[in-house]
Amino acid sequence: MAPSERDPIQEGSSITPTQENTAPSGKSPWANKYRGATVEDLDPPPALSSNPTDSISNALMRAYERDYTHLTVVSRDTRALLGYLSIPRLRILLKDGKIMDSDPVERAMLKFRRKGSVYKVITMDTPLEELEDFFTGGVDGSGPQDFAVVTDASRRFVLGVATRSDLEEFVKRRPA
Repeated sequence: MAPSERDPIQEGSSITPTQENTAPSGKSPWANKYRGATVEDLDPPPALSSNPTDSISNALMRAYERDYTHLTVVSRDTRALLGYLSIPRLRILLKDGKIMDSDPVERAMLKFRRKGSVYKVITMDTPLEELEDFFTGGVDGSGPQDFAVVTDASRRFVLGVATRSDLEEFVKRRPA
C-alpha cells in the first residue's frame, strides 16, 4: 500500500469523519466498522443530571467523580430535560470570572431550544451511522454536536449520554 493509501484508522490515528475525509461512496471511513451496531453497543454510561438550583461546585464535583464531560439539567419538579452543562465550558467560565462556583447551575447551563427546532431522538436502537451523522451535523443541518442525550423512544426517560469520543473508542476496539 502506498503511503498516501494508508488507513489512518488502522494506524491508530484519532481522525474525526468529516466531509473532507469520507469515502468516495459518501460513507464515513468508520462505516465499515459499525456493521449494524447501535448506540446500545457503545454501552453509554447513565446520564448524570443536575437541577437548575444546584450549585456549580456540586455539579462539578459530581462530574469529576465520574469523569463526565457533560451533565444533563432536569427540572426538580417534573424531571423534564431543560438543558446541559458542558464541563470544559464551565471551567472556562469559572477561570474568566463570569460565574462563581457558588452560583446555581441555571446561570451556566445551555438550554435546549424547543420551539422551531428539529429534535433528533437518539435511542439505544439508533444505528451508529445515524449517531455519527448527528455528531457531524448531517441529520438536520443544525451543526456539529459534542454529545447526544440517549432517551427512550417516547423521550420520557433519559437513559444515558453518548459522546463523539465514545464513538471513536468503539471504532478503535472493533476488529477490522
